[in-house]
Amino acid sequence: MDDRSAGARGIALTERQRIAWLRLIRSDNVGPVTFRDLINHFGSAETALEMLPELSRRGGASRAIRVASKAEVERELEIADRHGATFVGIGEPDYPPLLRQIAGAPPLLAVKGNRKVATAPAVGIVGARNASISGMKFAGMLAREIGRVGYTIVSGLARGIDTAAHRASLDTGTVAAMAGGLDKPYPPENIGLLDELTAGAGLAVSEMPFGWEPRARDFPRRNRLIAGMSLGLVVVEAAVRSGSLITARNAADFGRLVFAVPGSPLDPRCEGTNGLLKDGATIITTPEDVLEGLRPLSEPDLFTQQPGAGEPVDDGSPSLRLPPSDGERERIAEALSQVPAEIDEIIRHTGVGASTVYLVLLELDLAGRLERHADGRVSMAAN
Repeated sequence: MDDRSAGARGIALTERQRIAWLRLIRSDNVGPVTFRDLINHFGSAETALEMLPELSRRGGASRAIRVASKAEVERELEIADRHGATFVGIGEPDYPPLLRQIAGAPPLLAVKGNRKVATAPAVGIVGARNASISGMKFAGMLAREIGRVGYTIVSGLARGIDTAAHRASLDTGTVAAMAGGLDKPYPPENIGLLDELTAGAGLAVSEMPFGWEPRARDFPRRNRLIAGMSLGLVVVEAAVRSGSLITARNAADFGRLVFAVPGSPLDPRCEGTNGLLKDGATIITTPEDVLEGLRPLSEPDLFTQQPGAGEPVDDGSPSLRLPPSDGERERIAEALSQVPAEIDEIIRHTGVGASTVYLVLLELDLAGRLERHADGRVSMAAN
C-alpha cells in the first residue's frame, strides 16, 4: 500500500502479476477492453495468456496469434528500470484516479518522475502547435495560477500551447502524456523539457512500449490520456481539424468540463475554440473562470481510488466456464455486420447468455475479425 495521497487505496500487483499483465497487453490483438474482458472472464492474466491461442483459433484466425513472451517483457522491464521508469497497474494507488474510471483505460501505464502528481486533481491544457505569442502567454498564466492552488497540469508535450503549459507548471506539478514510448519523446526539441519535468515535480506517462516511435494514429490515444486524467480541459487555440478538438471531444464523452478561450474570427487558430463555444463549452478569460467552474467537482472523494469502469480483477482464480457451442458461435457471428451494434442488442437478438456473447466476441477480437468502437459498440472488421 502507498499512503502518499490522503485516502489513497488500492492493491499493488505482485511482480508475477505485473509480468503477466505486461505480457497480456503486449500480445497481438489485445487492447484495454479485450484485456479487461479476458481477466474478468478467466480470473487471471496467467490463465488468459494460456487461452489466447485457443480463443484466437476458435475465432477463425488465419494464423497463430503472437503471445508476448516472459523474456520480452522482462527486457522491457529492464529498459524501464534503466530509464528510471516503472509500470503502474490500474488498481494500484499511484494510478491516476480519474483515468481509471473511463471505459478502455490502459491497464498498465509506464511512468517516470514524481508519481505523487498522478493522484492530485488535474486540469488539462491543450492547444495549437503553431500557437501565437499571446496564446502561449495566456496558456502559461493559466497553468501557473491553476497549479498554485493545487491542481496538476496535464498536457501532451507538443510544441506551442502544450510546451507553455508544462513550463509554467514545472514547480507546481505537471504530467506529460506521450504518444510513443517514454524513451521516444516527440518532438525532439522538447527532450530537455521532458528531462526537466521528470527530474522535478513532473511525471511522464505512456501506455506504449519502450522503443515505440510515435505514429500519427498514436496521438489520439495520447489525447484520451489527457482527457481521462483531467477534471476539466482548457483549449486555448485550436484549428478546426486538430488534435486539441479530439481531446475536447474525449473530455466531453468522459463527462469532463470543457473550457475554451475565445479568439479572433480572423485567426484560423481560433476557429476550433470558437466552435467549441458555439457547441456549449464554457468561455474563460481568466484562471478564476476555470477554478470557479471546477469548484463543484473538487470534492476529496473524487481523488481516492474509486472502482473503475469494468476494472479487471486478477484474483488468480481459474475459469470453469464451458466454451460456446458451435450453434451459439454461429448465431452471434450472423448477428454481426460491419454496422456497429450494441452488445446488449446482440444478447437480446441472439438469446445467448451475456457471458457466452462476451466470450465469442473475445474469440473474434483475438482472431482479428472484430472491431471495437470508442462508444462500446462492436462490428465485424472489414476484410
